[in-house]
Amino acid sequence: MFTATLTTDPAAPALNPALAEALRNAWGGGALQWLAPDEAAEFALPQVPDNFRAVWTDLQGQRVDLNIQPTEGRRKRMLLADMDSTMIRQECIDELAEEAGVGAQVKQITARAMNGELDFDGALTERVALLKGLAETVIARVLETRIQLMPGGPQLLATMKADGAYCALVSGGFTAFTSAIAAQLGFDENRANVLHADGGVLTGTVALPILGREAKVQALEEITARLGLTEDQVMAVGDGANDLGMLGRAGAGVALHAKPVVAAECALRVNFGDLTSLLYLQGYSADDFITPG
Repeated sequence: MFTATLTTDPAAPALNPALAEALRNAWGGGALQWLAPDEAAEFALPQVPDNFRAVWTDLQGQRVDLNIQPTEGRRKRMLLADMDSTMIRQECIDELAEEAGVGAQVKQITARAMNGELDFDGALTERVALLKGLAETVIARVLETRIQLMPGGPQLLATMKADGAYCALVSGGFTAFTSAIAAQLGFDENRANVLHADGGVLTGTVALPILGREAKVQALEEITARLGLTEDQVMAVGDGANDLGMLGRAGAGVALHAKPVVAAECALRVNFGDLTSLLYLQGYSADDFITPG
């Protein structure tokens, strides 16, 4: 048995009830269940329809995300999340680069790396070198003035953790940022790269080995083994090429507002919804959400 989930942007709900009902009828699905009015709904299916991707494409034009997954086991016991452009709206290294006066140059490299056009390790090394001489104190200023949480993140973490899930933040960015974001959102652990500094100034180098695509897969393997979980019990979320390894291995790998080349390799894609879409995909309704005080 499968479940089809329809979601949209909570800030501008676009899920027409008539559209949802028509799709259910066309596919001969089970009863339509509304998880949030005009925002999220689901219904059961005996199999994945042959025209799934064609319908998906049509719905994208109406700003509606459609995902189909096996019903059994879709509520996960672990969340493995990327940070930049996933749990937060920004790319931290790009924001540091703006402060260092090399924003345009670094953003171009970041975009190509996240699109899979460049080797991640080499691209990170090149970008970090451009930060040489930047005061460490700039990191705190960037966190305070430039970094915004991705909408739905606090609800995602609080709701999954209340249901017993373990949450890990794994980033190709830097521990100076992941530690702060992990503490703010309630992640159980975080892994990222370490920026080198000397005398309160960035040296333009990063600790080796660099945490990239393979290190994220390693985190998936290590944490599930430690917790006695299977990889099928994990929901992973990310947007860049360095996330593809963990997205492919996790039971539910969600491409969130991802680069096209990344989304193309993922069965679960969220282009319009926020992070609460990950809860809807697991069968939670809006009434189940926990919003941290």
